[in-house]
Amino acid sequence: MICTVSQYKAEIHTAVCEFGQADFYTGEALEWSLVSTFDNESAKAGRARYKKTFAMLPTIDHTFDGQGRPKFVICSWYVNDAKSDLTVDEFYQLCERVLKFRDESL
Repeated sequence: MICTVSQYKAEIHTAVCEFGQADFYTGEALEWSLVSTFDNESAKAGRARYKKTFAMLPTIDHTFDGQGRPKFVICSWYVNDAKSDLTVDEFYQLCERVLKFRDESL
């Protein structure tokens, strides 16, 4: 699919309007006040501890709708980072395997 810049922006705007209050995958509230506050020098100094303070930063995830068409959703940075390049189904399967293992290990 070829997408112009204006179409890309329109799709992102739609995603924000539809899903922007909460993480698409977890339902957790997003922290829009974090947008444009990341500081590279602080990140270098604070490393993982600093990055964790941005866990609920809204990000755009590229996924697909039920018909296989590209779709954008809004999710937190930490979920987007965990999902990485997985499809939605692959991500859900991974989450299920993690929970199954946890439950069997208790």
